Amino acid sequence: MSNTHIQVREVGLRDGLQSIARTLDTQHKLEWLRAAYDAGVREIEVGSFVPARLLPQLADTAELVDYARTLPGLTTSVLVPNLKGAQAALDSGAHVMLLPLSASHAHSLANLRKTPDAVVEEIGRIRSLRDSSGSACLIEVGMSTAFGCTIQGLVDESEVMRLVQAVLDAGADRVGLADTVGYADPLQVKRLFEKGFAVAGHRLACGHFHDTRGLGLANVFAAWETGIRRFDTCTAGIGGCPHAPGASGNVSTEDVAYLFASMGQPTGLDFDSLIALRARVTGWLEGEAFYGSVWRAGLPKTMQPQAVGTACA
Repeated sequence: MSNTHIQVREVGLRDGLQSIARTLDTQHKLEWLRAAYDAGVREIEVGSFVPARLLPQLADTAELVDYARTLPGLTTSVLVPNLKGAQAALDSGAHVMLLPLSASHAHSLANLRKTPDAVVEEIGRIRSLRDSSGSACLIEVGMSTAFGCTIQGLVDESEVMRLVQAVLDAGADRVGLADTVGYADPLQVKRLFEKGFAVAGHRLACGHFHDTRGLGLANVFAAWETGIRRFDTCTAGIGGCPHAPGASGNVSTEDVAYLFASMGQPTGLDFDSLIALRARVTGWLEGEAFYGSVWRAGLPKTMQPQAVGTACA
């Protein structure tokens, strides 16, 4: 298996914080962003351009983009739900705008109040806006509920692939598959990503997994085996989906760093720095639910802390 560098996109500042009722102050967010960068993370989803009345937790996204763009080599991602959000992302100078599209019709209506095909049409308009602006901002579609849905139940794989092709035809630069509600199993992950590569080729560029039922890391590994080298992760595993009660957030950044380091796969991440960041974040958000495993026991004696970084040299 190839030793191609694993890229981790830290999504706690958006996917994690939007699921927590309290609003973390901007200074702590900036400290989180900088600490993740210092730990070796080179892509961070810093927020979302949604109306502040809907997500006051993320109202300072533009300020975070401004700071993130001062950090050399950091790719700054933001989530945008519609054309207005895309304009804000373009104005901010973000490098990547992530557009959510649910493969589940029921989840799409609940989450965005649009059918999946209406979202595809919006993606086309966003592509036109991006091109007319002269911006180099990449358009990435996150295909949520690709492995199942708490509202609809089964999501047909052929529908997922139809939508993958549709968003690429509409102008998306790349697409990822997301297990939004924690339904996926490793064999399903392998099967769907293999089908995705057949449709999208190298433009299938991200795996997004939750550890709701304890299979998050197994699913990351299954996607890695198919050729995926870029994953969404979240410090301390915070977050969740409002349409999946009880669901934990993304696989934790610390656990994913350990998974790949244990296999000698380079990530560029420093384990001790990630654990220190986790401690700061859990302190700021005391009382919230946190997830992950390796922070409790630390690295085994057969793997010294610097080994995580050494594997990346």
